[in-house]
Parts: sequence; C-alpha cells; structure tokens
Amino acid sequence: MGAVKCEVKNPPTGGFFYGRAAIIDLLHSWPSPRCREGFIPQTPHDSPMKTLTFAALDALTQQAEQSPRARMNQNLHASLDDPIQRLAIAMEPATYIRPHLHRYTWELLTALRGCFVVLTFDEAGVVTDRKVLGEDTSVTETAQGTFHTVLSLDPGAVIFEVKHGPYRPFVESDYAGWSAPADTPEAAAFMEWVKTAQVGDRWAA
Repeated sequence: MGAVKCEVKNPPTGGFFYGRAAIIDLLHSWPSPRCREGFIPQTPHDSPMKTLTFAALDALTQQAEQSPRARMNQNLHASLDDPIQRLAIAMEPATYIRPHLHRYTWELLTALRGCFVVLTFDEAGVVTDRKVLGEDTSVTETAQGTFHTVLSLDPGAVIFEVKHGPYRPFVESDYAGWSAPADTPEAAAFMEWVKTAQVGDRWAA
C-alpha cells in the first residue's frame, strides 16, 4: 500500500498566536484519522517545534492505566506560570472528573483518541449542554465560571486541553456543591449517570 499523502486544509497564517479562533482553526485543519494512519511526523532533533507523537500518546495511556486516578497528562507548556496551558490528558473510563468550574478562564477541549462526554451544569446540577467529543463534536469551549465534567468512554482515550494560565490548584469552592468527592459510591454512580444524561436532567445523589 502506498504512502498516504497528508494535507492540512486552510492552515493558519501569520506569526505566533493565542486567539481562540486561531486555535480552533488549527485543530480543524489537522489531518483526518484516515490520513493520520500513514502520517509519520519528521521533526529535527533541534527543532523548536513541539510535538505529540503517536508513540508518546501510547506511553501516556500506559501511564494512565497504571495511575490510581486512571489518567495522566503531558504538558506542552514549559512552566506552570505559562499564560496559556496546553496539555494532552490520557483518560481511562475509570477516571472521575468531579464537576467543577474555572473562575479565570474558558476551557477548550478536543479528542485526540477515543470519545468523551462533556456536560455543563447550572448551580442546581441541571444539565445545560451535552456534547460527545470524537463522535458528534470535534471541539468544545466551556465558558469561564461554568460547572462541567468530562467522562472518557473508551480505553486508550486521550483529550487535549487549552486554557489560560497560570496553573491554579483546585480549592473546594471550585467544585459544585452537589458533586460527590472522589473515591465514593456516589462518584461511581454519577459517572454511570453521565453516560446517558441529557439536557434538562438533574443529578440527584
């Protein structure tokens, strides 16, 4: 079988950018899954370009499988103080993302491998939006101050996240008051509920 020719449609032009529209354009322009099967990135050792190779994603998934939290991330940003945080996160279906919000930034997500349910909620725990990354949606952007959760549907799934920095550790007030802490029966029940929850549904522990 001949090599697959990969072409990026409508590549972004210009210099360095941080704009959300430019980030979304870049994600949409990336070669299709069929194209990626024959795509072998060749980056010089001393190149300033940062990459996430398929081998790196495989290794990240292996680390996630061995992690007690069933997830592992690889940062593209050099510092936790970087104004734009960019990271790939390998997330196994067993990982629990407690519903939370970001007070100072939006959050952009796209699926690199597998599918993910992304839900947003109001303060009472009612679902306000539902998307399945990797299935019916390629990119989501959750607004600043919006409660949300993400659930991996597939073993080996990897998601890519972009948000404003610097990194801020979560505090209890960042989590939804109706959400269950990790490692509780309620958290496990919530994850099952997320798989089928629709707009207008309300989580009740």
